[in-house]
Amino acid sequence: MRALVYTGPNTLEMATVPDPTPNDGEAIVAVEACGICGSDMHAFHGTDPRRLPPLVLGHEAAGTVLTGTMKGQRVTVNPMVTCGACIYCIEGRENLCPHRSLISIPPREGAFAERLAIPERNLIPVPDGIPLAHAALAEPLACGWHAIRLAAQSLVRPVSDVRLVVLGGGAIGLGAALVAQVFGVKDIWIMEPNDARRAMLGRVAPFRTCASEEDGPEPGDSSLIIDAYGSEQSRATSTRLAAPGGVIAHIGLAGGEAGLDTRRMTLQEITFFGTYTYTNADFAATAQAIFDHRLGDFGWVEERPLESGVQAFADLDAHKVEAAKIVLKM
Repeated sequence: MRALVYTGPNTLEMATVPDPTPNDGEAIVAVEACGICGSDMHAFHGTDPRRLPPLVLGHEAAGTVLTGTMKGQRVTVNPMVTCGACIYCIEGRENLCPHRSLISIPPREGAFAERLAIPERNLIPVPDGIPLAHAALAEPLACGWHAIRLAAQSLVRPVSDVRLVVLGGGAIGLGAALVAQVFGVKDIWIMEPNDARRAMLGRVAPFRTCASEEDGPEPGDSSLIIDAYGSEQSRATSTRLAAPGGVIAHIGLAGGEAGLDTRRMTLQEITFFGTYTYTNADFAATAQAIFDHRLGDFGWVEERPLESGVQAFADLDAHKVEAAKIVLKM
C-alpha cells in the first residue's frame, strides 16, 4: 500500500509498505483522511524519542471499515489503544492507562497510509453527510474538550462567567476555543503571533485575538488559561495573565521545564495542571459535537492529497500555512 514514511530527521518520502495485519478484535480501515499534528512535526524534526524512523506517522484519522463486524461503515478513529482492565481504564481515565499505545508510535504504524489496523472498539460511526476530513478532527478537538472539561471542574465560578485566554492559534488552541464556546464561555481571547493565522482566527468565530501580551488582556485578569504551546515563554505568560484563583491548563508539548512563577502561583492560589489527550468519553462527546455541527464549519482546515505530504510538512515547518490544520486525503 502507499504510505508517507518518516525516514529520518527532516525527511519524508512516499513509499510502498506492507499492508497491516490485524490482531484479534482489530479491523482494517481504509484511511480516507488524516490530519498533520504538532507531534508529527516533532517526530519529523527528530525530537520525539518515541517515534523512531522508519515509521508511518499520523493519528488523526477517518475512513471506511474493510473487515470485521463494522465492515462498510464510515468511521472516525480514536487512535489511543488502552488495556481496558487497569484502575485508570476502570475509572474512565483511559488516557492514563500505563499500557496505552497510540498509532504512529511503535509498535503501531500510523495513518498516513491507505490502510490501518485498529481495535473495533476504537471506531465511532460517522453519519452520512459529515465529511471524513472533518470527522478525522475528533482527535485534536477531543484534546481541547478534555482540557476545558477538567478546567471547568477546577474553577470556583461557572466556566460561562470567566475570561479564557488561549495561547496558540493552531488546531489544539483553536479547538480548545471552539470547545469552550460549546461549554458556554463567552469571553475568549487567542494569542497567536503569526499574522496570517491570527486573521484566519478572527474569521472562524467572534474571538478576540492578539499577537502578544502587549496587545492582549491585562495581566492578572483572566481566570482560565489554555497553554497550547507548552514552552518556557508561554508558561511564563500563563502565570502573568492568570487571575487570583485562576486555572492554567497546560496542554502544549513544546518542551522544557522553566517558566512558571511559582511564587505568584502560591500567593494567588493559581491552579496549574497538565492535560494529556482525552478519555474515551471525551472523544465520543467531541465526535458527536462535530456530527451535530456544534463546532463550526471547519473553514480553518486545508485539504491536500497524500502525495503532497512532503510539501505540506515543509510548508508547516516554514510557517507558510495560514490554516490551523492540514488534512491529507488518500
